[in-house]
Amino acid sequence: MSTLDPILRPRSIAVIGASRQSNTIGWQILDNLLVNGFHGPVYPVNPKASAIHSIPAYPSIAAVPGPVDLAVIVVPKVHVLDVTRQCIDAGVKGLVVISAGFKEVGGDGVERERELTELVRAAGVRMVGPNCLGVINNTPAIAMNATFAPARPPTGLVGFVSQSGAMGASILDYAESLNIGISMFVSSGNKADVSGNDLIEFWRDDPDTRVVLMYLESFGNPARFVELGRRFTREKGPICIVKSGRTGAGARAAASHTGALAGTELATDALIAQAGAIRAEKVEDLFDLAMAFANQPLPAGNRVAIVTNAGGPGIMAADACEAHGLNVVRLSPETEERLRSKLPEEASVKNPVDLIASATAQHYEFALRCVFDDPNVDAAIAAFVPPLGTHTRDVATAIVRVNEQHPEKPLLAVLMGRQGLPAGLAELHDASIPAYIFPESAARALGDMWRYRQTAARREGKRVSFDADDQAVEAIIDASLEAGHEKLSEPDAMRVLEAYGIPVVPWRFVSKDGPRSLASAAAEAAGDVGLPVALKIVSPDITHKTDVGGVVLGLESKAEVERAVREMLKQVTAPTKAAEKRAKKGAKQRGAEPRIDGILIQQMANGGIETIVGLTRVPRVGALVMFGMGGIFVEALRDVVMRLNPLLDTDAEQMIHEVKMFQLLEGVRGQAPRDLSALAEAILRVSQLAERHPRITEMDLNPLLALEQGAVAIDARLQVSASPET
Repeated sequence: MSTLDPILRPRSIAVIGASRQSNTIGWQILDNLLVNGFHGPVYPVNPKASAIHSIPAYPSIAAVPGPVDLAVIVVPKVHVLDVTRQCIDAGVKGLVVISAGFKEVGGDGVERERELTELVRAAGVRMVGPNCLGVINNTPAIAMNATFAPARPPTGLVGFVSQSGAMGASILDYAESLNIGISMFVSSGNKADVSGNDLIEFWRDDPDTRVVLMYLESFGNPARFVELGRRFTREKGPICIVKSGRTGAGARAAASHTGALAGTELATDALIAQAGAIRAEKVEDLFDLAMAFANQPLPAGNRVAIVTNAGGPGIMAADACEAHGLNVVRLSPETEERLRSKLPEEASVKNPVDLIASATAQHYEFALRCVFDDPNVDAAIAAFVPPLGTHTRDVATAIVRVNEQHPEKPLLAVLMGRQGLPAGLAELHDASIPAYIFPESAARALGDMWRYRQTAARREGKRVSFDADDQAVEAIIDASLEAGHEKLSEPDAMRVLEAYGIPVVPWRFVSKDGPRSLASAAAEAAGDVGLPVALKIVSPDITHKTDVGGVVLGLESKAEVERAVREMLKQVTAPTKAAEKRAKKGAKQRGAEPRIDGILIQQMANGGIETIVGLTRVPRVGALVMFGMGGIFVEALRDVVMRLNPLLDTDAEQMIHEVKMFQLLEGVRGQAPRDLSALAEAILRVSQLAERHPRITEMDLNPLLALEQGAVAIDARLQVSASPET
């Protein structure tokens, strides 16, 4: 038995604050329970009424004659704590607190909610809310509508949770208009106790829920969401999410590309994708997905046929399908010949199949049967624009018949234009056929169905670990912090990578305090590293080395190295106006002479594709690991993917495949493919580094060169903290 059973599968309900006035929430909730036909006893509680809705009312929960599983509390905020104590004393195990005036209003409301939460948790009672719309269990065995929403959606397979009560009421109304069946609905309100994660876990074991829709304003426990989401999407069905609030959790100054990018919606996208869920941009998109997932089978492949009576919608549908990862496949010669045998001469039997404007409902039925019989077709979209003489409802009826004869392949419909639209849409919705007004909506829904099919079929993934010198890493961090530096020097960053088995280009560090001059020592080190080399100034005061002349590339002789070092030191330290101007970006103090620790000499590396691997820690989220296309334009291009740490091996593989420029890594225009396994290993080693060393707060390996064999880091930036954010 779940701890949520008293809330979502109650045997008896008390409405505390039930009212005889029809314009009140207390009246509406009681009315919804009675009209919906709740199967157990309902007890109105109101000390000023003897009966409500012709049902005996009771002055308090203690006076109710029978046991109560669920108490719906609709009283002023100042009375909620006392009523809750009375419910606990009466043995009530489930609460839905409708009342507002808690954390959402700030001030005293924050303390009031804290007291309420501590009270119910100490008693082992589960609570939805406060500040919520209520809950629904639409399954016939329960038939409970404990909300004050006017809409009554039909019974179905969709579990829906909304963090916003107002959005929840609107979405229930929308579901009713689209005939989308709801199994359960929960308005989570302030999420003081029961959260979206709790509901995902509950619905995973609920036989009446196959699809989960979520309207979220925040993630309570991101790591648990990822874990539960993975299990649900792998074992049960899709989770579709609208997440409001387009600003990122990491809106703060960041010392790395990874940290800066984590402040965008990439962090939210990372959580949703890692959980195997689907992100919808708008509430409308959420229900486009619900219609498809709840009513049609998943496609076996991405090959789609389009049947239309107008060229424009067919082209729009084809373009949208291709954009969403679907293949508008070429029909077999046998299918084309069969279509040609009964369609008008002017019709096009190529895919998209254009039946022309004079097409009848019979033409639609015949063409759809033909494409569904084609073994090259996994799904179909039927698009119809009503011309004179052909009624939308007749075409809808024909689509329904084809769907009944081919239940193994998904069929989505597009009905455009105003003539007959309501009747046609209603018939399709009643027959469990997703119907849309625009081709792009159908293509997007079908594309997400195909992507979910691939996600659900992906192997489970596993944690991997690598041998690493963790003591060396801790010693480096200790030394840097003791010296007052929260940014590791470049040599120390390279040592951390080496301690973790991440390949780096051959390098040497020459200290300014050595017995020889920097120039001659650097020249000697360059010979040891192997020419040609790059030189980089090492200074705790210089962040952007190129802005102050602190980087020189492609030096091919020791003599060139000596000259370059002397010129570099002159540029970096000379107290000229030009140096002051450069120092605006590079040095901490404008015009101040920076401290020079030495010179980093690295062998030049060529022939690889620049990528980036990084990590950052986001408050209340955790460590995020990033992979993407690297180089100097990483923040401008934003072709990166993030995942919440710790990673599974499948996470690393998926991250690589999700970057927009993946084809470059795969090999295009005669270029050899890059070593994807080496990139995945580098990502996983950074994941382990982030997990074992929480004092590393930000990190960039940029660029990490992807080679034909292996991968090698050219530059690394690590930020550390004695007390990292969690």
